[in-house]
Amino acid sequence: MSRLPIQSTRFQRFSERLTAVVLGNWRGNWRHRSSVLLALLVGFYAGSNLTAYFVIVFPGGRPVLVLALLVLLELIVRLRGRLVSQTPGLAWVITDNLRLGLVYAVVLEAFKLGS
Repeated sequence: MSRLPIQSTRFQRFSERLTAVVLGNWRGNWRHRSSVLLALLVGFYAGSNLTAYFVIVFPGGRPVLVLALLVLLELIVRLRGRLVSQTPGLAWVITDNLRLGLVYAVVLEAFKLGS
């Protein structure tokens, strides 16, 4: 038996939009998906390892480093909001995933230090 087409209800449209937002970065061919995942992992690596290195070298220590990192990430978010149209290109998706991985690693380090 063939399945009937799904009726276009408000919930169905909401479900399709939610799926597009959540899984939007995983569309495309394997090169696109692998570069997006690699950017996320490299961002996590940078956040966990390089920040530990820069705490020692950076003048002012941890508070100044965290403030500089926060300002840099905020500038990236503001720049993306002004320059990117509806569907961002691969470079912006990679930049976003680098930022997400970096923020996740720094927040994870904060939880580890707090306990």
